[in-house]
Amino acid sequence: MTYFFETYGCQMNIAESASVERAFIEAGWTKADDVQVADFVIINTCSVRETAESRILGRLGWYASLKAVRKLEERAKNHVFPKAHSYALTNKENPPRLNLAIMGCMAERLIDSLQKDYPVLDYVIGNFQKQYFPDIIAAVEKGEKWIETDEKPHYVFAESSYEKGSHSAFVPIMHGCNNFCSYCIVPYVRGREVSRSPESIFAEIDALSKNGVKEITFLGQNVNSYIWEEEGKEAIDFPSLMQAVSQHIHATKSSIGWIRFMSSHPKDISPDLIQLIKKDPLFCKHIHLPVQHGSNAILDAMRRKYTREAYLEKIATIKKEIPGVSLSTDIMIGFPGETIEDFEETIALMREVAFENAFMYYYNPREGTKAADMQEQLSIKEKKRRLALVIAEQQAISKRLMEERLGESVRVLAEGFSKDNPEELVGRTERDERVVFPAGPEKIGHFVEVFLTELTGATLRGKIV
Repeated sequence: MTYFFETYGCQMNIAESASVERAFIEAGWTKADDVQVADFVIINTCSVRETAESRILGRLGWYASLKAVRKLEERAKNHVFPKAHSYALTNKENPPRLNLAIMGCMAERLIDSLQKDYPVLDYVIGNFQKQYFPDIIAAVEKGEKWIETDEKPHYVFAESSYEKGSHSAFVPIMHGCNNFCSYCIVPYVRGREVSRSPESIFAEIDALSKNGVKEITFLGQNVNSYIWEEEGKEAIDFPSLMQAVSQHIHATKSSIGWIRFMSSHPKDISPDLIQLIKKDPLFCKHIHLPVQHGSNAILDAMRRKYTREAYLEKIATIKKEIPGVSLSTDIMIGFPGETIEDFEETIALMREVAFENAFMYYYNPREGTKAADMQEQLSIKEKKRRLALVIAEQQAISKRLMEERLGESVRVLAEGFSKDNPEELVGRTERDERVVFPAGPEKIGHFVEVFLTELTGATLRGKIV
């Protein structure tokens, strides 16, 4: 039997899809090349923005049509059309050939309405139920209906499925968020923070190393708040874990050459972590540190738990201690009550910090959050206008910073062939810059030195030294 994943949203969703995929592989299933021919389709969803949910609901309509076609094909194949047979094909206790599951944050947030209003779905799996997929798979193989338990279990970390030929991997180490920013749905759909045991993390690193992985990215909704506590032992925080990971990689002569992590909350970036990144070459000199806004009034309304001045002070420390560090961020425009002066403070902060890259978006109300009920909601038209200005500002900053890199030699992890030219490879620097260069397939999966010669759009080009 075959399966197919359709994944939306963040890197954590990508990692969680990979961990669920492991259950299908262990059950002997094969990954379908095309959703049209899959026996089981799993949609992993995102709830951060309304647009993501709207897109997924639209996809459910498409899948309803696909299911209808499958049923007709089945009936035509058997040359029988009695009413009883037709009923059996549409009965949830005897699933049709295409089984459809929805999982992730949208499934967690809208579980009741999805089960009630979307009969196309065979399974609605929340964030705390993914460990039941082996049972679901077994039920599907037997033509039975999996019955979910009323008990809501705790979050379970699982090893990711490794895709042969990949040289980078995501490793989730914590889940959930305790910050409750006023605009954010994540704490409500992901729950409170839980951390993964160091032993489990080391075991996954070892497994990835055996498969030749060269770069790992530690993931968490608030990754720097990682804390592992055991009775009678000293607690392990994020810097301590990273130091232990580095020691483990060196001691085991692991293939891992680079370590990244995301996403971080500014309040949790500690001096110990900054010093570790500064001194240990395993850690990429790139930090993604979401600022969200440049106005103290808006930061306070967002419940971000830091001021503009505190953020800039932390940035100044990072730049001083880690020469050549690359910084990226998240910026939200059009939060309720945002004045022109607030907006201009954000532009000014962008210019002062000079982020290499930024994920930029306008505020989107999420039902159930405090910000959704705030007064002074801006119009979509005005939010789009301000966002366009922010994007143009960041593009200019990014272009200037990348042009300054020309003439330098940089270390690049060659990830694969360029889509535009099969005689070129594409890779990334430790600063998370995309680089294209002429080279043969023997370089894929290796670190190479590349001399940067030109900039094309948002891509650096060069040649192997």
